[in-house]
Amino acid sequence: MTLLAVGINYQTAPVSIRERLSFPTEVLQPALQELHHIKEISEAAILSTCNRTEFYYAASTTNQQILIDWVARNKHLNAADFTPYLYSHTDSGSIRHMFRVACGLDSMILGEPQILGQMKTAYQAAYDAGTLGKHLGKLFQHTFTAAKKVRTDTAIGSSPVSVAFAAVQLAQQIFDKLSQQTALLIGAGETIELAARHLTQQGIGRLIIANRTYDKAHSLAAQFNGYAIALSELPNHLAEADIVISSTASSLPILGKGRVESALKIRKHKPMFMVDLAVPRDIEAEVEQLPDVYLYTVDDLQNTIDQNMNSRRLAAQQAEEIIDTQVEHFLAWLRAQGAQSTIRDYRLSAEQIRDETLQKALLALQNGASAEDTLNRLAHTLTNKLIHTPSTQIRAAAENERHDLIAAAREIFKLSNPQ
Repeated sequence: MTLLAVGINYQTAPVSIRERLSFPTEVLQPALQELHHIKEISEAAILSTCNRTEFYYAASTTNQQILIDWVARNKHLNAADFTPYLYSHTDSGSIRHMFRVACGLDSMILGEPQILGQMKTAYQAAYDAGTLGKHLGKLFQHTFTAAKKVRTDTAIGSSPVSVAFAAVQLAQQIFDKLSQQTALLIGAGETIELAARHLTQQGIGRLIIANRTYDKAHSLAAQFNGYAIALSELPNHLAEADIVISSTASSLPILGKGRVESALKIRKHKPMFMVDLAVPRDIEAEVEQLPDVYLYTVDDLQNTIDQNMNSRRLAAQQAEEIIDTQVEHFLAWLRAQGAQSTIRDYRLSAEQIRDETLQKALLALQNGASAEDTLNRLAHTLTNKLIHTPSTQIRAAAENERHDLIAAAREIFKLSNPQ
């Protein structure tokens, strides 16, 4: 059995590739079950976010072409279209990679906390789909433990840095005073909630939150003294927005070039700052062609994000040391699993000897033997039977000059070194 991690992320693939390999919530369970039905794959999970899509799985082979072919079929793509952007890890490399991802060490924003929640969502989806087994399930649990330890023992999460924070920081660079601006947030998930919080903290003048489900928009808007609208009302309010930040799970764009162009005419071409944090994209790429729009995607935020990383780099070094230790702990657990069958067989053998010897002792008592004689005979017989096979094997090892086996026996039975 081999543990593998195969995927793409913001470092290896542009948005145009990542959005084609994304797995929205509604398709995740059937995709997992389909992947799990592949003969060579015994356990599987998929992590799909705006910045990465990764496949974690246990397989009877290290041949990753099996996974690549399945992805191509599932997404109706040619394997050559995305294979150059893939990275892969096996066994200890997979373990370390999952730990680093969960701790935010592999994120666009170093140490960002959202990825841990997304990792837990990936675990729950695989659990619900029935595609987790002993090894991958344990690896996820150990991953969460490692991430918690990093958060507790380092300052990796002390700075308020996230994609949402970077978007708001960029808005501050474009507009002198956010107190005079109106922000329109599209979506109602964690990223939009973070954006709303950061905008409110920076004194945004007016906040509008649009979502496909009005109740969710209203619930979020109420937290920040904002105004909620349904997604269908977006055309009526887009022209009011100086700042647009969008992050939904829509498989199709929410805003097209024509709709934005109409809003700009109403605004008399007063500039709009737009940030598309979704993968697949919420805002058509052609919107960038409009002269009065400043459109940024998650990839464009990299420079802004880099400016906020200095305070986390030392913490990241400490986190890597913690991860080294946690990887060794998990590898030790894996190695122990290889001995389980031997331990089980040895225990069964000992229990069989015990039962046979006990039955003879009970029969002797029924036939009138004294309890003291029966107990002494039981102890003597049980000891002889338990040590007979190991003694025979140690003697044979000595005759064959297998000093390594003799040394191993002394270690297993915790015998003091001979004088």
